[in-house]
Amino acid sequence: MVRGVSFDLEAGETLAIVGESGSGKSVTALSINRLVDFGGGRITGGSILLKRADNSILDLTKASEAELTKIRGAEIGMIFQEPMTSLNPVLTIGTQIEESFRLHRGLTGRQAKAAAKDALDRVRIPDAARRLTYCPNQLSGGMLQRVMIATALACNPRLLIADEPTTALDVTVQAQIMALLAELKRETGMSMIFITHDIGLVAGIADKVMVMQAGQAVEQGELNQILDQPTHPYTQHLLHSVPHFASGQAARTDFQRAETQANPALKVDGLTVRFPVKGSFLRRATGAVHAVEGVGFDLMPGETLAIVGESGSGKSTTARAILGLVKSTRGTFTTNAGKAADRTSAVQMVFQNPYASLNPRLRVDSILAEPVIASGARVSAQMRERMLMLLKRVGLPENALERYPHEFSGGQRQRLCIARALMLNPSVLVLDEAVSALDVSVQAQVLELLIELQREYGLAYLFISHDMAVVERIAHRIAVIYAGQIVEIGDAASVLSEPKHSYTRRLISAVPTVARRKENFALDTRQVPSLVRPIGFEPAAPEWRRFAPDHVALAEA
Repeated sequence: MVRGVSFDLEAGETLAIVGESGSGKSVTALSINRLVDFGGGRITGGSILLKRADNSILDLTKASEAELTKIRGAEIGMIFQEPMTSLNPVLTIGTQIEESFRLHRGLTGRQAKAAAKDALDRVRIPDAARRLTYCPNQLSGGMLQRVMIATALACNPRLLIADEPTTALDVTVQAQIMALLAELKRETGMSMIFITHDIGLVAGIADKVMVMQAGQAVEQGELNQILDQPTHPYTQHLLHSVPHFASGQAARTDFQRAETQANPALKVDGLTVRFPVKGSFLRRATGAVHAVEGVGFDLMPGETLAIVGESGSGKSTTARAILGLVKSTRGTFTTNAGKAADRTSAVQMVFQNPYASLNPRLRVDSILAEPVIASGARVSAQMRERMLMLLKRVGLPENALERYPHEFSGGQRQRLCIARALMLNPSVLVLDEAVSALDVSVQAQVLELLIELQREYGLAYLFISHDMAVVERIAHRIAVIYAGQIVEIGDAASVLSEPKHSYTRRLISAVPTVARRKENFALDTRQVPSLVRPIGFEPAAPEWRRFAPDHVALAEA
């Protein structure tokens, strides 16, 4: 519910709307183009005045559905937060992007296909022509978000509403998306409403900021005024909760590899994952996608190794191969519980989306029992005692066992996911973007919980993330993956403060911070290298350069 929200937006201006989940940010955005009508909501008061291309003024609250159909997509573009729920799962990416060009620009046939390919090229999706033939389930979350952005920008709208458009993207692609949006603003005078929880991003793009809480705008004003002199307590709380990137100065120092004599909790050697590319003739393999190539590392008990890199670089594929969710082409895995056959109990995973990773039909006691049953054990009284202990440890009440997932907030659901992952007393937790879907204040609480659990149980974390500020907060070591290969790995403070590989430097320089105001984002026209190789291709052995006892980087040509 939204009450009494008012603001003006001039041509070419960007308004950032910030606030936590449930504050009314998205409802405000959906109301502007009347999409809130389709969600069971309705506008009960106020007006929404849109100045159109012919300088006429239209009150969108009184517009007919026929008028709104012409405006949506053409004059008001919308980028949604969840690409998987916004794209049709049974249609190819190309078909869905072409639709915008067909409806609003009258393009057909080859012209529409060429325009769709150009749209993907603009948001830096490699192998754009091939990706047009993919369905949504064949692309990563970050790739899908880029598809959504490409679709929204297809018709150069006068107003773009972007609802958390870069949440699933790594910082380099995020910077390119922001550069693309800035370029469109300069060329067309496009206005933008940008909804985000990333204050660093707000500092780099916004002209004005509106802070929302419980359906109301509690503070709004010019960018510098809100960031430097916030007056409302909630704004002050929000700014304080945001993790700030400090170029390695805030990296953890509570674990030293040289001081531990333990065996690795997880040892990965030569991990390679390839997916066949099949041609149209008899569906024979014509090549292979080298998704992960020769990845190796040691992860010690009590240590956190963060894996960072672009969406599609191989981060999640690496994690899923370690867990056996994706079949590896070659490579070995060893845990301190034994060989790969024992990975099920020794290595557990916490997924990105707590809303999607919990079965809504099961009570919490059944959810926590799932890994126990899957391992072949019996849910005994002792196991039920462990459930209660873990619930208490992650900050949830005992009566949570009798409740269902929909009765919990996002942060509480992720705590449930952590408790479930700990049921089998694993030595390694794989955390795949485990806090990226959470509000910043909840995110800080979950990170603190993870650090406490690590110290208490000696857990090793494989932490996959695109948020460099979060990585700096939790990681002891960092591995940078680019195009399926680790290009740099070492002590977190060293990698973040003195990056040696050109891609790592590019990654760190793209991190948005509150100190960088109204940044002049520049488009990077360099193409991400294709991961498709011909059958039988084997890359040359990597050459490493050592810069510190625990800091190496791949030699560059």
